[in-house]
Amino acid sequence: MRALVQRVTSAAVTVDGEEVARISPPEDGQGLLVLLGVGVDDDPVAASNLARRVWRLRILDDEKSASDVDAPILVVSQFTLMADTRRSRRPSWSPAAPRAVAEPLVDAFADALRGHGATVEVGRFGAHMQVSLVNDGPVTVLLDG
Repeated sequence: MRALVQRVTSAAVTVDGEEVARISPPEDGQGLLVLLGVGVDDDPVAASNLARRVWRLRILDDEKSASDVDAPILVVSQFTLMADTRRSRRPSWSPAAPRAVAEPLVDAFADALRGHGATVEVGRFGAHMQVSLVNDGPVTVLLDG
């Protein structure tokens, strides 16, 4: 699994003109946007471990984590994070898990965050999404799990 974690002051997902998910941290607060890629070898244990790492990642103001300040988290499935571009200009998608594997693991990741006490919104799996965000800092961190 791979998570691209961005510190944001707001983030939203729109599908076909309809907003399907949004996080709006409190005034002067922060949240996290997590773009999540699932690989062919990933499993529920990997999802749970990566969720714990995201929840405790100290990238908010004053070196705090989402767990310290109850920051909201928006999770967006992003199979393109698993692209292999080492051999050509055309990405290979073979490292990305198929939908039947990936979708339940994205749900397991979000559920694991909720199990830690996080407020979590999730984009629409497999949809053509428009993701809007205000990256704060900007701060963006790539976690491999």
